[in-house]
Amino acid sequence: MRAAVLRDGRMVYRDDVPEPTPGPGQVLVAVTACGICGSDLHFASQGEQVLAATQAMSGSPSARASVDLGADIFMGHEFSATVLDAGPGTDTFAPGTPVTSIPVLLANKGIEPIVYSNTTVGGYAEKMLLSAPLLMPIPNGLDPRHAALTEPMAVGLHAVNKSGITPEETALVLGCGPIGMAIVAALRTAGVEDIVAADYSPIRRELATAMGAHRTFDPAQGSPFDSVTPKVIFEAVGVPGIIDDVLRRAPVRSRLVVAGVCMQPDTVHPFFGVAKEISVQFVLAYEPAEFAASLRAIAEGRIDVAPLITGEVGLDGVGRAFDELADPDRHCKILVTP
Repeated sequence: MRAAVLRDGRMVYRDDVPEPTPGPGQVLVAVTACGICGSDLHFASQGEQVLAATQAMSGSPSARASVDLGADIFMGHEFSATVLDAGPGTDTFAPGTPVTSIPVLLANKGIEPIVYSNTTVGGYAEKMLLSAPLLMPIPNGLDPRHAALTEPMAVGLHAVNKSGITPEETALVLGCGPIGMAIVAALRTAGVEDIVAADYSPIRRELATAMGAHRTFDPAQGSPFDSVTPKVIFEAVGVPGIIDDVLRRAPVRSRLVVAGVCMQPDTVHPFFGVAKEISVQFVLAYEPAEFAASLRAIAEGRIDVAPLITGEVGLDGVGRAFDELADPDRHCKILVTP
């Protein structure tokens, strides 16, 4: 079987990966499309730091050992697929049914996230295993390439839901990468009447407008806080210094939602947040209901993800795509289509 795997920090093409066999409750699927996520880029370049941070957070000695960076690593968690076969005694959708799923595999040894693994194949492959109870059929007529973006759209919806924003409150989205775009789309779907997006890239500012932003700002021309008085700020940049800068500039009693993943140590001045009574909410992933809601929103046309797809590659082009995604003016979301 063909697949793209992470090896020594680079994505490489393989044509000799054993085809996975579904066990009870599992389904073998053919991958239709898989989006390249920013977290995959981070893991490729900072895998040791990601594993070390996970170990420190959980306090488990096995956290670092769960992935061997010296062996090939399977990735790809934003996918759509077609049902091929089911494991023993498993009731599921008929072969040929287009599906997507929360990226989790239920197995005898427990729950296996489909994120980074030496053994569990992800969406950068011809075929993979999914859990029958978690499958969601893709509605008739929905482009499976668009359905593959359900996962990142759910991340944006979760951030908006956690913010508690109301339609009359002004939202400021800092960073117009895929997650920032997903937040903008979720805000627009929620009926927020003033959505402001800021990014250095003119291409991404244009995309933010296409996804529903009412106004955009170039931070190189001055802080958006000089012209906007947001009630809710969404941080989707993930670099050191951003949170502290927001605390310093944000209005009194505003709310900060941190969706950007910063892997480096950061420094904040609590005084800024205390003096202005700013609420800070960190967010991660989504609830199953939010994943389902995002798929419906895409299928019903309330969220148009087509503008986000700026490139497609085969499995032999994944390494090149990882390199190209480092330039924000070249791409937003590249799909892998095996």
